[in-house]
This record gives sequence, C-alpha cells and structure tokens, in this order.
Amino acid sequence: MSTLGLTNTLVSVFVPIGVTGAVIALVCALVAAFAIARGAAGLAGGAIGVWIVGALLSVSASFAALWTPFFVAAIGLGVALIAGTVLRVVLAPLLARRAAAVEQAEVEAESAAAKAPAAASAPRPATLSTDVVAVA
Repeated sequence: MSTLGLTNTLVSVFVPIGVTGAVIALVCALVAAFAIARGAAGLAGGAIGVWIVGALLSVSASFAALWTPFFVAAIGLGVALIAGTVLRVVLAPLLARRAAAVEQAEVEAESAAAKAPAAASAPRPATLSTDVVAVA
C-alpha cells in the first residue's frame, strides 16, 4: 500500500473518532456546567474527568490537520465552567430564599402544634373491652 493510500485510510478512521470525542467532551461540559450550578462537586469532577477522555479522542482528528474538534471541546469546557459559575452565583440567593421559606413554614407548624390544647395530648384512662371473640 502506498503512503498516500495509508494516509487516506488513517484519516478516514481518525477523523470520525475525533468528532465523536468532541461530541462526548461537549456533553460532559454541559453536565459539568449544570453540576457546578447545583453545587454538586462530585458530579462536576466526574464530568470533567470524562471530558478529558473526550478531548484526548478529539485530538486524534489532528492527524488530518483538523483541529476544529479539539478547539470545540476545549472552548466548550471553558464556556461551561464560566456559565456554571455564573448560574451558581445567580441561583444561590434564590435557593437560600426558598430554604428560608421552608424553614419558616416548619417553625409555624411547630408553634401551631404547641398551641394545641393539652387535653388532646393527655393520656386517656384505660377502658375494659367487652368485645366477644369467636373461636372456631
């Protein structure tokens, strides 16, 4: 096989692998952005770990001097890290307000239970049961 034929064969294999790696890296970057926005550090770390694998796969397209998949993967992670952080900063006050409302509702429920009449919670005297039980 000639060198040109071998090169064309390798390009036909490596370019789709590189594009697939870029797609995997973009999906992992989106997962990382949402994980950062939610504050899930473990999920963000896992997503970035898998992103590294996708980015390495996307470098294989560089065999054909096609660097676009790698640049898309790298820029995708950069945008995801920034977007996740911005969403976290924007959503943090909203989540804190919601948690405060839930806590306030719990306090109100406890105070309402404390104001209930004490007779309802007092133990009742024992009574004698006169039920008839049939034995077969």
